[in-house]
Amino acid sequence: MRIFDATLATLQRSMDVRLSRQNVLGGNLANIDTPGFVPSDVDFAASMAEARGPRFGALNTTNENHLTAAPPEAGADVSLTEASEKLAGLDGNQVDLDRTMAALAENAIQYGAAARVTQKKLALLKYVASDGTT
Repeated sequence: MRIFDATLATLQRSMDVRLSRQNVLGGNLANIDTPGFVPSDVDFAASMAEARGPRFGALNTTNENHLTAAPPEAGADVSLTEASEKLAGLDGNQVDLDRTMAALAENAIQYGAAARVTQKKLALLKYVASDGTT
């Protein structure tokens, strides 16, 4: 029986990717006055798919000594894409303040949701480990 299943590893990866996205979006805002700046974004779905890869498929083991799939490493690379904000200002800068702020807010909410789910999962494990006495 595994105590720490793929759920915690996936939540950890999700939070890592969300943190990376927050940093990228913050960098876009920091360059809002840079002439010719093209903003970037993190492709969340692609970054999560890279983490799963072939390692998280169904594994057939014929011996109990076989290794199980390893969880993704924390801080693994993320997939960066060019942001879809194609309207450039007079100086060629393509950062849209409103869209970037909305993306930052959405990302923060999703990061918080993953953190709360992780907290609930760990609280459940703590409850089980304490034989139901909190």
